Amino acid sequence: MQFVDVQVKRLRDNSWPLPEPATEHAAGVDLRADLEGPLTLDPGQTEAVPTGLAIALPEGWEAQIRARSGLALKYSLGMLNAPGTIDADYRGEIKVLLTNFGRQPCTLNPGERIAQMVLAPVHRPRWIEVKDLPPSERGAGGFGHTGT
Repeated sequence: MQFVDVQVKRLRDNSWPLPEPATEHAAGVDLRADLEGPLTLDPGQTEAVPTGLAIALPEGWEAQIRARSGLALKYSLGMLNAPGTIDADYRGEIKVLLTNFGRQPCTLNPGERIAQMVLAPVHRPRWIEVKDLPPSERGAGGFGHTGT
């Protein structure tokens, strides 16, 4: 497993632990709702939920913000822009764009785990313009071309 040093700043006083993996082999770390009180999302409502954290990623890295599967299954809570991307030069508060896709209101409590953050290396493309692309077995087959 590879480790990368990431500077983190708490933006408000809270007692939540810093993000850490839930298990030894977890790919991501849990982000918590830094709320002063409960926040209820009505069906179809979207909110940028604060985490109270700002980070400084090393150059060549990004942080991907992903929905938590448990919240999606139990409450139909997800993200419109999944995964969200935190760039290495962003220094503002990490906020999670949560949407209630369900039919019932969903209440988030202060300190509740609301998303996962996964670090990933960034690779930039060097475009090589060509007249024709090399052939492949799939070719230009798009949406649903395999019949599933």
